[in-house]
Amino acid sequence: MQQFWQEYRLNLTALSSFSIPRWIGYKAEAVSMELHGFCDASDKAYGACIYTRCTLMDSSVEVRLLIAKSRVALLEDLKRNKKRLSTPRLELSSALLLCHLYEKVKASIRIPHNASFWTDSTIVVHWLSSLPSRWRIFVANRVSEIQHITKGFVWNHVAGAENPVDVISRGMTPAQLLYHSIWLEGPAWLRRDRSTWPVASPEEDFDRTLLEERSAVAIPAQSKPNSELFGLHSSLFVLVRRVAWIRRFIHNCRHPEEVRSGNINHIEHQEAMLSLVRLAQNESFPEEISALQRGNQVKPSSPIHKLWPILVEGVLRVGGRLSEAPVSSTRKHPAILCYRHPLSKLIVVDYHLRLFHAGQQLLTSSVREKYWPTQIRRLANTIIHECVSCFRNKPKVLDQLMANLPSERVSPAPPFVKVGVDYCGPFFVANSNRRAAPRKYFLAVFVCLVTKAVHLELVGDLTSAAFIAAFKRFVARRGKPVLVMCDNALNFVGARRELSELHRLFRNQKFQESVAESAEEDEIEFRFIPARSPNFGGLWEAAVKSFKGHFKRTVGSKILPHDAMHTAIVQIEVILNSRPLTPVSSDPMDFEALTPGHFLIQRPLTAVPEPDLSHLPKNRLSLWQEMQDFVQHMWKVWSRQYLSDLNNRTKWTRQRNNISVGTMVVVREDNLPPLKWKLGRIVQVHAGTDGNIRVVTVKTQDGLFRRAISKICVLPIRDNQTDSTTEDH
Repeated sequence: MQQFWQEYRLNLTALSSFSIPRWIGYKAEAVSMELHGFCDASDKAYGACIYTRCTLMDSSVEVRLLIAKSRVALLEDLKRNKKRLSTPRLELSSALLLCHLYEKVKASIRIPHNASFWTDSTIVVHWLSSLPSRWRIFVANRVSEIQHITKGFVWNHVAGAENPVDVISRGMTPAQLLYHSIWLEGPAWLRRDRSTWPVASPEEDFDRTLLEERSAVAIPAQSKPNSELFGLHSSLFVLVRRVAWIRRFIHNCRHPEEVRSGNINHIEHQEAMLSLVRLAQNESFPEEISALQRGNQVKPSSPIHKLWPILVEGVLRVGGRLSEAPVSSTRKHPAILCYRHPLSKLIVVDYHLRLFHAGQQLLTSSVREKYWPTQIRRLANTIIHECVSCFRNKPKVLDQLMANLPSERVSPAPPFVKVGVDYCGPFFVANSNRRAAPRKYFLAVFVCLVTKAVHLELVGDLTSAAFIAAFKRFVARRGKPVLVMCDNALNFVGARRELSELHRLFRNQKFQESVAESAEEDEIEFRFIPARSPNFGGLWEAAVKSFKGHFKRTVGSKILPHDAMHTAIVQIEVILNSRPLTPVSSDPMDFEALTPGHFLIQRPLTAVPEPDLSHLPKNRLSLWQEMQDFVQHMWKVWSRQYLSDLNNRTKWTRQRNNISVGTMVVVREDNLPPLKWKLGRIVQVHAGTDGNIRVVTVKTQDGLFRRAISKICVLPIRDNQTDSTTEDH
């Protein structure tokens, strides 16, 4: 031991001549850089190292040692209660150490690079090329982590003599390290062309018992498939008649002296039904029938144990407690069926149709008069849910997680630079000639998408020229907008006759084109929301509702002259622009609540004007600086309070699966009963910025229509259930 120690001390002096280059070989004119990691293990130690391989403009290659790490294998054993780790497990631990080393390097080096990983263990390569679930826990956990870190990279095999980490695993004195160039420069083939590198996948010449495969115990389950007879027809009546004809044919063949002829009678129909019930019970409850035939009771683990089943003429029936009740025997002892069996579904569907699409309670009680399917309520709900007639009578529309607010709603901008517009009315205005009938007017409501400021314009008729004139008056008073969003106005379709003109106006394609062309001349973007989708224009719909509330409470059904009507509209506009955007602060030092009027005239529109401060000396007050500070403070309140209030989703708070192309749907019409809604098929979907689909193109017998998903109902048919939509449909 003393001699070993003296030799060790003497070898340490050789470290004074050992140096490692600090330059990793990368230049600004380098073509590419690669990281190559190596790992190895022995029964004493294991470790890993990473080299940089830089290809320069002159095709020369520089390879440098970047980082290395070593660990003592005995310490790894002590962590596991002195249980010796096998060499393959140590090799896998070295591969995991290399992955952790690569994570640190990747976080430190910001240079684009590719990575390759090398090991001389064929078992480790085999482990990493398979699913982690194949191996035992120790191997599976490490393989899973390695595959996650090195996803997209390949693990290669290298010969042990060409593995530089052999220096770590087997050890080397400092004097020997001075002449071991592979440690500092990597394998010689790493500086040559890629075609000369070792083969990526070695031959599996190892002992397969070292793979530590997870032992799987498989017990063959004897499952008897359902008879094909139950899938011949979707109608119980047709199926029973077919079975009755088959039974009559068998009877006539066996008993030629008692030939049956004519139509199927009631007795043959009942016998055919009982034969189907026996067949279904033999497929669903073979163990229970066998136990009862031997005179035993069914097992407590059986799903029908609590029914106290009995066997009557080969039919499994409910024993129950109603043997003394004055009712029919079939009602006292109904036949037991499994709710998963096709016959149970055929029976419940038949009762559902015979009872004119009865609900769950009536359907359950009616079926149990003769049959007792297990979990009958679950089966009944499924049948009702899948019934197209029931669905069309009470359809359920789709919904999706509430979308993120568009940029035009959350980006600061001057008032009325981004606006939404909608029509409301009609309103009747008294004619100057008292004998003439009142004139019909409409109201154009312009809403600022950023500040919620409202601008109201009276429109004399529903022509495109009248709307463009109202729009030009708005621009002259509020400035030219950059974006104008409006409704297709198909939501105005209703029973009222006076709204039909407005519906025809907005439905007219020429109207949209004329408005858009007029706006294009002024570089104004017109954007139309999907038809019949008021939730896409909730901001201006709310403004219309607020105006109507004030108008009905003040004017009501009165017919005002033009001047009085215009005055009332302007006063309501002032009130709408004085509504608080944020909650009123409880701080007495804080100024009044933020309103749209602050963005229009820097004070509430309904407030008394502030006193004139022009008589004060200029050195005491800078009006410009005070005004700028007020405007900046106003936008800070908008960003801090009002913008934060928009963050909440008040409805549609659940993420749904997106609807897919080809789904059969019913298109909702607000002015028609559900049974009159048209059938259609989704031919195109339009995803939002978050990837969720809220608008689709539907093809019906009348053509293509673009609708929001809140206006379509997915039919509960098999194709839709396998293809599309939400988890609730």
